[in-house]
Amino acid sequence: MKNKWRRGFLLLLGIDLLVVIIILGLLLSPSSQKMNSLEKGQNGEFVSFRIRSNKQDLNRLINHYLQKETAGSPIAYQVLLGNEVELYGTIPFFSEQLNLKMSFIPKALANGDLVLQQKSIKIGNLNLPESYVLKFIDENYKLPRGVDLQPENKLVYVHMQQLKLKSDLKIKTEKFDLKKDDISFIILVPVD
Repeated sequence: MKNKWRRGFLLLLGIDLLVVIIILGLLLSPSSQKMNSLEKGQNGEFVSFRIRSNKQDLNRLINHYLQKETAGSPIAYQVLLGNEVELYGTIPFFSEQLNLKMSFIPKALANGDLVLQQKSIKIGNLNLPESYVLKFIDENYKLPRGVDLQPENKLVYVHMQQLKLKSDLKIKTEKFDLKKDDISFIILVPVD
């Protein structure tokens, strides 16, 4: 009888040790999954963060950025996000200042850039041809780095990753639906 108890005890002890060894083996072995939170950029690696915003906060941010980037430009302007992107400003004309209003329909691209399709341009109460005015602005005024005017297509193309941000941050547009106030970006933080 003693022998049966002894064998049972040793068998149970062996099973316990086997379970402990298997659990330790699983815990200490390297994972086969790779962390894929780093994006490869042109000049190194980035960690990405998704940011959601709304029109009100984005209005404040855009206008702050524009104020800094266009200092010294003869055109004073601000952006208002409503159901579309509206740019309001003044243009010097001899000794007068003419009111300018440009309306755009925004579209987020898969590469993270933002395209603004020109809808209308008004100076005072006069509607002007979009391609002509965009060409005039492109040739005569300083625009922020990363903003390209394409007058022939009536587009403003915003290369989001070329915008100058502090700490070499980069930004991509993920969603830009103004009617639903559904705006999100991906912020890329360098980690090299």
